[in-house]
Amino acid sequence: MQKHTKLHDIGVIGLGVMGKNLALNIADNQYSVAAFDLDSNKVQGVVQQEKSERAASKQAQVPLRINGCNNLSEMLSSLEKPRILVLSVPAGAPVDGVCNALIDAGIESDDIVIDTGNSLWTDTVEREARYSKQFVFFSCAVSGGEMGARFGPSLMPSGDIKAWDRIKPIWEAIAAKVDAETGLPIERQEPGNPVTEGEPCTTYIGPAGSGHYVKMVHNGIEYADMQLICEAYQLLSDGFAMTTTEIADLFDTWNKGSLNSYLMEISAEVLRQADPISGKPLVEMILDKAGQKGTGLWTAVSSLQIGCPAPTIAEAVYARAVSTQKDQRQKLSLLLKGPLAEQPTADERDAFIAQLENALYCAKIACYAQGFQLMAMAAKDRGWHLDFAEIAKIWRAGCIIRARFLQSITQAYQAAVSNETELDNLLMAEAFSTALSEKQLDWRKAVSAAVLKGIPVPCIGSALAYYDSYRCETLPASLLQGQRDFFGAHTFERTDKPAGEKYHLNWSDAARDLIKV
Repeated sequence: MQKHTKLHDIGVIGLGVMGKNLALNIADNQYSVAAFDLDSNKVQGVVQQEKSERAASKQAQVPLRINGCNNLSEMLSSLEKPRILVLSVPAGAPVDGVCNALIDAGIESDDIVIDTGNSLWTDTVEREARYSKQFVFFSCAVSGGEMGARFGPSLMPSGDIKAWDRIKPIWEAIAAKVDAETGLPIERQEPGNPVTEGEPCTTYIGPAGSGHYVKMVHNGIEYADMQLICEAYQLLSDGFAMTTTEIADLFDTWNKGSLNSYLMEISAEVLRQADPISGKPLVEMILDKAGQKGTGLWTAVSSLQIGCPAPTIAEAVYARAVSTQKDQRQKLSLLLKGPLAEQPTADERDAFIAQLENALYCAKIACYAQGFQLMAMAAKDRGWHLDFAEIAKIWRAGCIIRARFLQSITQAYQAAVSNETELDNLLMAEAFSTALSEKQLDWRKAVSAAVLKGIPVPCIGSALAYYDSYRCETLPASLLQGQRDFFGAHTFERTDKPAGEKYHLNWSDAARDLIKV
């Protein structure tokens, strides 16, 4: 390891893909970093990578800012006090393992430990309380993957506000940046030449756990957004016989308009990629079994626990689950009949493409509406004060769901604040309610075409059902509550009486008299 004489600004523990790139990003922004990993090769690797990047960018004369440490005690002795330590280790037991090792190594009560992994938000709440006497446990969810960590992620910090004041300058420096007027990302992926202009994609989210909760919902939206694009791909491929190249070209076109997003951009790139072995489109050689790490599942579970409707997010999780049932799908594909395939005309295909573009946009609005409503209900339940305009702003760059669309969401929440009104659901924002009303017929036609062709669209379809459910002033829940009262005496409220008054009909009695409970 290199010897270091000057005390460092920050320590990074865990030098896997994310930790290594966060360390390099911090160093690019002129902060000195003490780096440690149980695997000494990873420590040497990040030090060597900084040297190589400096040489390649003709900045060899610039002092190196990352120094490796042999152990945690050495790291603690090399840091300015109060110390700032970043944990980039897998969620769960590894986080507590490092925290306990830091206690053994002599960490102090005003030192700050930042968990940047995908921890379950309730674990974060518990850890802040558990370690409060040994050090300040802080959390920061990170989105953007490897390249985001290296050149600018979206950062969602939460916990002790005094800790945030100390961390804030570093976080604003390393975060992704957007143009304040357009909301579009300012991207420059050059080692040693970080983006310093524009608005940083980080803001203080709130008390312990809130940052990881917001990131969890971000990931739930990500699941749904990815599935929406996949459903569009299958409709175009199986339903309208378009080639992967044709679909990639179409996605590129859509990416220049209202559907502009990182996910649309990379989907076109994936579709255009040839398989190095067979020469066929790579997407046709990838087995149709999708994995998941759990954050989408956590989002769906939380929506059920809180009672917030988020069907599109839940259906995205179910879609991945169905994809893993490959053997059953192969067997049932031989048993279950579907509609006869019909060759569409060129005019039919062109008409459907226009309908599908509008359907995707509408479904995307519904998906984000579900996510923001879930965060709002969780915030009310926990006593958090979440700034949804700021959350939308920090998702405009650096994260996986970054999209032009988020500028409109930001403006919708800012307008609500200016007008001193509550935006209980994004569907209430004039820009979105108008767009949905104008495009909803195409949305219905796209879903109808999918149903008639026997192509599953669980997310596009559930988003439409979500829209129609909120569009309905009266739902059949009246019958449902009557059923519940019949078999379980669960009572019901009346449309002609004050809210909260409960009634029960004596169903088992011949007279069936009505009782006010």
